[in-house]
Amino acid sequence: MECKNCELRQRQYYCANCLRNHLRDFRSKTHHFSSGRNEHVARASRAFKSIESGRLLRAEIARVDNNLDQLADGLAKVRRDCESKRDRLRTLRETLAQRRRTLNAARLLPPQSQTLTKESQELAVLSQTISRARSGLVQELVEVFHVVEVGGRPAVGGRPGARGEWTVGGLVLPVPGDVRRYPPDHINAVITHTIHFLGLLTFYLGIKLPFEVSWSCRRFGVGMPWIGAGRGSESWAKWTAKHPLHLTSNPSSTPSSPSSPSSSPSRTPLASLADSETPEQGPAHGQNQSFTTGLAMLLYNVCYLAHSQGVEIPLSQAGDALSNLWAVCCSGELGRRSHSTTPLLLPPTPPSFTLDFAQVLQATAASPARAARIRPGRSAHDAGISRLRSERIVEEEDGWDVVELGGEEGFG
Repeated sequence: MECKNCELRQRQYYCANCLRNHLRDFRSKTHHFSSGRNEHVARASRAFKSIESGRLLRAEIARVDNNLDQLADGLAKVRRDCESKRDRLRTLRETLAQRRRTLNAARLLPPQSQTLTKESQELAVLSQTISRARSGLVQELVEVFHVVEVGGRPAVGGRPGARGEWTVGGLVLPVPGDVRRYPPDHINAVITHTIHFLGLLTFYLGIKLPFEVSWSCRRFGVGMPWIGAGRGSESWAKWTAKHPLHLTSNPSSTPSSPSSPSSSPSRTPLASLADSETPEQGPAHGQNQSFTTGLAMLLYNVCYLAHSQGVEIPLSQAGDALSNLWAVCCSGELGRRSHSTTPLLLPPTPPSFTLDFAQVLQATAASPARAARIRPGRSAHDAGISRLRSERIVEEEDGWDVVELGGEEGFG
């Protein structure tokens, strides 16, 4: 209904009669549709009742099929488990049968052969192969470093023979008593060759030495050797301080005496046995180190290496390092025992090695009584290494000679 004045649609108003007519029409339509709805519901209910039994049957069939699938999966899993357990049982039975056969065969063997197994035989063959390989390497090493004896004389016509001098790389390595007869550069060079030769020899043979060699690089980048005790519980293990294996020609470290050539301005001062250099490891090793103690450590290493290869070196021959190394290279037991392969050696040094480092040190120094008073782990220079030898220097045609006055026996 639109207003004639404002032309807006307004709410339509009905009279009471119109409302009653509309309500009557609405009720009649509702009754008509409700009766149709009830009829459709009744028909659907009757149809549902007719198919309910079939629907329940199909639902039951689906449930049974689902249960069958689950049972089939479980059965397959059980079969797989049974198969794996059957295979494991078969393997255990075969292993047990093999062990029984091995046990029966071992029972049939003689008692002396029970410990000789196939593995031990193969290990023995391998040890022999390694020993032969080591012998070949050692022979080549001797040829490379040219370790030979020169100047010797065999015994002829009842005349006793004379021992020559041993050289390495063409340089003579003197015994400790003759060190002062050679210049420091010669001693440093020949000891360096000997250290390299000994290091390669122990590497090829797989031997752990009591005293370890270290190198410092303080002089024009050239390494200077130092030596000290490694790990161990024996008496030599107390000598933990690093000692030099090189000499210096510093005049301030040379002891002066009326008969010493260092007092003459026309002579080149001899190399001091007490080196004033300090290794690059720092001041923990002290400012002064002892060349004599370091040389005794090197000789002790050579003696122990000889012992490990079946060569026994007496104390009187311990100072001839190259001769002892030559005996090691010619040993019939060369390369058979080692610290790295079977048969294993005991850690250095075993009780069978009876040579004491203190004895080697006393024999290396000119005065054994004074050398014995040097405390382990302390530099021998502080104990007066320059005064260890009561000596006089006499001039010969060939150079300098050291003459002992105390009468003690040493290597020289």
